[in-house]
Amino acid sequence: MEKVVLAYSGGLDTTYCTVYLSKIKGLEVHAVTIQTGGFSEDELKNIEARAYKLGVASFKVIDVTKAYYDSCIKYLVFGNVLKNAVYPLSVSAERMIQAIAVAEYARTLSADYVAHGSTGAGNDQVRFDMVFQNMIPGIKIITPIRDMRLSRDAEIAFLKEHGVEMNFEKAQYSINKGLWGTSVGGKETLTSKDYLPESAWPTQISQTEPRELELLFEKGELKEVDGKTFPHTVAAIQYLQSIAQPYGIGREIHVGDTIIGIKGRVGFEAAAPIIIIKAHHLLEKHTLTKWQLYWKDQLSTWYGNWLHEGMMLDPTMRNIEKFMEDTQQTVSGKVFVTLLPHRFILNGIESEHDLMNNKFGSYGEMNNSWTGDDVKGFAKIFGNQVGIYHAVNGGKVGW
Repeated sequence: MEKVVLAYSGGLDTTYCTVYLSKIKGLEVHAVTIQTGGFSEDELKNIEARAYKLGVASFKVIDVTKAYYDSCIKYLVFGNVLKNAVYPLSVSAERMIQAIAVAEYARTLSADYVAHGSTGAGNDQVRFDMVFQNMIPGIKIITPIRDMRLSRDAEIAFLKEHGVEMNFEKAQYSINKGLWGTSVGGKETLTSKDYLPESAWPTQISQTEPRELELLFEKGELKEVDGKTFPHTVAAIQYLQSIAQPYGIGREIHVGDTIIGIKGRVGFEAAAPIIIIKAHHLLEKHTLTKWQLYWKDQLSTWYGNWLHEGMMLDPTMRNIEKFMEDTQQTVSGKVFVTLLPHRFILNGIESEHDLMNNKFGSYGEMNNSWTGDDVKGFAKIFGNQVGIYHAVNGGKVGW
């Protein structure tokens, strides 16, 4: 039998793919689940049990959580990347890491085919396909959901016909959980006006009392939460998520432009990513110069968009990562945060690299570095070209 490696999560789409590839296409299915920090050990065991029950020839979990942070998330934090000022690229970033891991696994198995459960109306199909085409060009790609234009109802009907038992009611919502947030898609996100019901959110709101937090960053990376240290920043993110998500922080519906040219909506909950990015950005505003901040904004926006569109393997991304890493040399210190239901407050920072230093002056009150005459001369020279422009044009241009 010919071998196919299937990117398998155990959800509706990949369950359909498993049955279709084995029973209809007659292929030897080797399921692989890529752990990016979203599955517990019990969940992974259940996924494995379901895969074997569906008839796969083999099942494997590849844990890339630390590699996911080191090669991707770290730079999303350095760049304060929020697409459309809202979305922390929870799924966009994760898909690239998953696709790379699946491609490497397919190569080790000398597979004839590689398959994924992407639909034909979203971004994931492009992300997976581009990685597979670049990394394993000799292996053919199979995408049953996309190629047959299947609806979720059609998938459910097919699985019921083949005696597959699963929670089909839950399957009405597509939930993807990873280290950098959880996405939620359903009938409401297919509209332009409906909001997700409370029951659709994976984490219910259970905390209402305010809570003060201290986040310690070292060279742009989160190292401590309330004095608690961690062996790797992955653990710090997971700990912060466990504290903050029960407040309902970081819940949003992102409206964005897809790679294929249509607009789409997706719900997400990402308390830790949103808090980390906002806290990191505040620390940067105190510790970087205005031109460091300016050029970081320009490159980070481009970096986030290019990653979102599946271009993680573009060498330009490595160039920008080196720039962003270099900017983080002084981004160290504490950020003080208050957690509240549905929101949080950034109270301030402490850092030995804080450029808001009163020995140079206090904004709006006094300065200690120059005289009034110095400022008069500076203003005259700084505005000189604008003055020449208006003098030459007789003050009749513009205002």
